[in-house]
Amino acid sequence: MSVPYSLPTGCEPTCHGCRHRQLDEAASLGQKASYLARVLGPWTDRIAPLAAPAAARRLGYRDRVTLTARWDAATGWRFGLMRRDELIAIHDCPVHTPRVRALVHLLVERLPPASVLPLAYLHVCGAQATLIVKSHQTDVSLLDPVMDGLAATGLEGLWLHQHPSAGRKLFARSGWTLVWGRARSRDAHGLLHGPTAFAQALSELHRASLEAAVAHLRPARGVAVLDLYCGYGASLRAWTAAGSAALGIELSGEAVELCKENAPRAEVLRGTCVARLPQVRAWWGEQGGERVAYVNPPRSGLEPEVVTALSVELRPAVWRTCPAARARSVATSPPCAMPATR
Repeated sequence: MSVPYSLPTGCEPTCHGCRHRQLDEAASLGQKASYLARVLGPWTDRIAPLAAPAAARRLGYRDRVTLTARWDAATGWRFGLMRRDELIAIHDCPVHTPRVRALVHLLVERLPPASVLPLAYLHVCGAQATLIVKSHQTDVSLLDPVMDGLAATGLEGLWLHQHPSAGRKLFARSGWTLVWGRARSRDAHGLLHGPTAFAQALSELHRASLEAAVAHLRPARGVAVLDLYCGYGASLRAWTAAGSAALGIELSGEAVELCKENAPRAEVLRGTCVARLPQVRAWWGEQGGERVAYVNPPRSGLEPEVVTALSVELRPAVWRTCPAARARSVATSPPCAMPATR
């Protein structure tokens, strides 16, 4: 039975971003438990109790967001989510961190109009933010009015990304300019990240998931860990810190470069896991001792070829898609959270 939950201050009633915001914490967790039991039916006996953040962390935690930007001749810039052809502004969303809200208000107040700055999206990842414009050439001086207010928001780096075809594909390889601050920041784990990194919404739950994985895989000297979809190195650092040899595969070029700094003792290859299977097979065959695998795929899941390689050919001593990781954004985020996407 659904239990009504009053909307917090700043929450836009027409926003569709938080699916469980009309439920209290117990009802929301109950729905998530039911979802996991349904989609992971054959493994229900292996599903651990859901971990929920402290009540104080139900709001003000989301530091990785992508907001559509639209210019309104009457009110100026508006940032929010699209519903059909309508933009729903969420400038004061209580789920966002104070840093995100402060940045949005600064941009609303000081950005020039769309006639000179064809802004399409604002992307924020921790202390790094990106203005994505639909243009090949943008005069950086147009951003001068916002520069002196950025430090007060808590931001550390602001990027201008010129991407004329931005839409379903948010980023392109070229067209990047750091217009203010520094190019890298550190997350709650002390890991370096850039403007396009995939960061988990709640650092304490991410840390707990890594600790559970370490306890399960028991990395150590003489244990080799294959880490597929390794991101920017949080899990790789855990394996190598315990003495394991580790091979990570990641598609994002920025993430691969960050892995080299965050987990310098790991070997990292860029590409899809399917495309890198030949290198995985070669590395796997070179390892002595126990070989294990850690798999944390994007929402689309594991490619069939990867499943076959792991289960039929490589057959690691321990391998898991980690149901808690696969559904982490659903199972361990606050009841009012939007599922995170890679």
